[in-house]
Amino acid sequence: MDDDSVTIPHRGRELLDVLARLGGSARNTQIAQIMDVSEETVRRLVKALARANKVERVHGGTFLSRAQDTPMFSGALEYNADEKTNIAKRVCGLLEDEMVLFITVGSTMTHVAEQLRELRGLTVVSNSLSVVASLADHNGTRAVLAGGEVIRSERGSFGRAAEELACQYSYDAVICGADALSLVGGVLASNPLEADLTRALQGNTHRMIVAADHTKFGAKAANVSCPFDKVTDLVTDIAPPDAFAPVLKQAGVQVHIASQYDVKSGPDETEPRKQKKNKETSESKAGKSGSRKRKTK
Repeated sequence: MDDDSVTIPHRGRELLDVLARLGGSARNTQIAQIMDVSEETVRRLVKALARANKVERVHGGTFLSRAQDTPMFSGALEYNADEKTNIAKRVCGLLEDEMVLFITVGSTMTHVAEQLRELRGLTVVSNSLSVVASLADHNGTRAVLAGGEVIRSERGSFGRAAEELACQYSYDAVICGADALSLVGGVLASNPLEADLTRALQGNTHRMIVAADHTKFGAKAANVSCPFDKVTDLVTDIAPPDAFAPVLKQAGVQVHIASQYDVKSGPDETEPRKQKKNKETSESKAGKSGSRKRKTK
């Protein structure tokens, strides 16, 4: 007889349900957001569930013990977690409220979704279960799951149905990760279905933003997601290797280094949202004094 209802408190069962809906693993920050509790509460619940052998813990994340394919994704969440968080913050510095975005699957994209909760009124289309769960009904964001065949280890949906839905939108930005960055192929993915989806969206967006940490430079993967001449922005944690610099420059890729980013203020080129708000504030003040329509050179 399963006595979970006796040994596991209500909040613990709710946490297990959240993990199940996210495909078996998630960052603790994301769990706290969905459950609307503090991260300290999540940590306490996770410790109790770990003692009951219901979950296993990694740095900053949790995964279900019974899901046989979850350690792969959970390990990715843990690996370079601080670097991925910094990259995610830098990505969000490139975006504004009320944009229409597509976000692909991957551990870095989970970090990006956490940071996007600071923006308002977004329309986010994604094939990632984690991304949609994190952003749905938060700050006026409309989250749309590009449904298709769910691949549990990827925590996402793929195939023709996902592509057809995703391609119905016109995006301000498509944000994708990478399994590898190649001098020859550009942005590479191990999953051919993921590569297919990214390629299908290249004609539907003003900006193609690739977020990848330094370990992806020179790594190996079989499928081309996006050649560099289709990438507008590459966000990474440290400067790319010297061999990549001329290739990225020739392709017209703007490189953003997260380690050089001041999170409080940020460089000018990554603060469109802040500049927009400052401009609106100035216009509002000018309107009150009767000079709103006055133009200055």
